[in-house]
Amino acid sequence: MTLPDKVIVLKFGGSSLKDVESIDKVISIIKSRIEQGYKVVAVVSARGKVTEALLKDADIFAPSGNPREVDMLLTTGERASAALVAMALSSKGFSAISLTGSQAGIITDDNHTNARIIEVRPARVTDALKEGKTVVVGGFQGVSFKKEVTTLGRGGSDTTAVALAAALNAEVCEIFSDVDGVYTADPNIVKDACKIDEMSYQEMQELSESGAKVLHSRAVEFAKEKGIEIHCKSTFEPDNPGTVIKGFETREKIRKAGVAYEKNVILVHTYEPDSTSLLTINNVLKFCRAKNVSVKQISFHKGYKESMVGSFILSKNDNYSCNPFLVELSEKFAATVEIIKDLSAVSIVGEGITDRPDTLLEAIALLKTNDIPVSGFHTSSFRISLLINSELLDKSIELLHTFIVC
Repeated sequence: MTLPDKVIVLKFGGSSLKDVESIDKVISIIKSRIEQGYKVVAVVSARGKVTEALLKDADIFAPSGNPREVDMLLTTGERASAALVAMALSSKGFSAISLTGSQAGIITDDNHTNARIIEVRPARVTDALKEGKTVVVGGFQGVSFKKEVTTLGRGGSDTTAVALAAALNAEVCEIFSDVDGVYTADPNIVKDACKIDEMSYQEMQELSESGAKVLHSRAVEFAKEKGIEIHCKSTFEPDNPGTVIKGFETREKIRKAGVAYEKNVILVHTYEPDSTSLLTINNVLKFCRAKNVSVKQISFHKGYKESMVGSFILSKNDNYSCNPFLVELSEKFAATVEIIKDLSAVSIVGEGITDRPDTLLEAIALLKTNDIPVSGFHTSSFRISLLINSELLDKSIELLHTFIVC
């Protein structure tokens, strides 16, 4: 398949499509890229609070969850956005066509509500571009090899955009939202947070996995693998350069790039009476998989009286039917599982941040001196994550942001 030259992929979030005036700004941005000589693929999210409204409807009729039908329901939001933007473009004199994720060739595994893209077969997209059309694709969705409609998890439209950019050999992928880039912390919480001009793929991925909502972590993973440069920009300030995400050579100095957070995480401990066995944690993880529940930060350690303790985190944001699942989990493993709720995770992210233990120790000490106990922590090469009581989250973010040099 011969790919067209000078392709650009633009992604527009739900806040960029909330009303007629916002959609007019989207059309203006697409028009400017066409005038610059680009062939444009626009990936769109569901408008405004549509996804949340659909989830509330799903909870009414399927309170215990029904992943396949949830996927069928949720994809209607992005399909509606794609059709409306294509209509708006056509009304302005631009040839345009809307496509669903499956029509655009997004092939996924069969993990309903949190699928991963396996490959992209963009034949219909390339044909339309060669015919001079702007292609508007519903994000967040694909089709499995079993011919089932799937969704890519919260924020999955970012992944759709980067995957299409890679498949089409696009020059760049621009991610538009209602913020003008990536900040050192949530500006709604930390008033002196500042915009970051450039970030490495790994820093951005860690921020995303820690809860930063600007860009989905799987999108960054895709971009890193394919070498796609991402520009995070504002729909309402399109001339602002925003934040550029790209590859860098390793920095010589440790950098503390930003603070991110995730609300409503659940810490699960499993206890093994026999210190040589991992039977309970294995059975619990198999149960999570059977129920289509995503877990992260799995760890093991010896606990009280030499028993083996397994721990992991559940994210309410990543799991649509988390509360009914927790009830089932408690009933099935009542004697060997402890569930700790009302927690949030706050993370400091930056290259080389755990090369020395100083930052971790100083962060814990800072929170402790301000009467914020730490319920647990997790580190990676680019991240330090601390579990704290959700009621103390905003205060923790403000305190930890003092580590960041703007």
